[in-house]
Amino acid sequence: MRHVEIRRPRFEEIEDLHEFFRIVITDTFIREGLEELVNDIETEIESKINFLKSDFDSNGEKRFFLIALEEEKIIGTIEYGPSSELINVCTDGELRNLVEVGTVFIHPDFQRQGVGNRLLYEMVQTLHNLEIAEYCLDSGYGNAQKVWKKKFGEPNYLLKDYWGNGQDHMIWKISIK
Repeated sequence: MRHVEIRRPRFEEIEDLHEFFRIVITDTFIREGLEELVNDIETEIESKINFLKSDFDSNGEKRFFLIALEEEKIIGTIEYGPSSELINVCTDGELRNLVEVGTVFIHPDFQRQGVGNRLLYEMVQTLHNLEIAEYCLDSGYGNAQKVWKKKFGEPNYLLKDYWGNGQDHMIWKISIK
């Protein structure tokens, strides 16, 4: 395993994080065969930028990010915050009181090297230390869904063809032990 530092982001890293989001989200859409959805890519990037702003504006109270770095280069992110409107609508509000873990992004050059597992472990430890016993996460990306299914099993909510024919959305409810 590489030497990876995991910590809270610093204000002076905001521009680097914006660029990181652009790289990873664009790459994700390409890998999912969705590169033509230029407006959706920009919307997703803007959403993550707003989540990061919420973290800095609230000093981690509304959104809370952790980043992974190797030799001062940002190679991964994870955050938690309130469950999304999508999760709340699709579960008829059943998960509205849970925090959602999201924005789990790993730079394309560092995927499948354990960075995401390290970030998730640190985030779960953070939630445990805050006495948060359950969280949720969701994914509409097929490649990410494979990872989450391997890690957490079948989703608690499967929204068949939510994004179009053969493009499901999945939501997991996870207990911290």
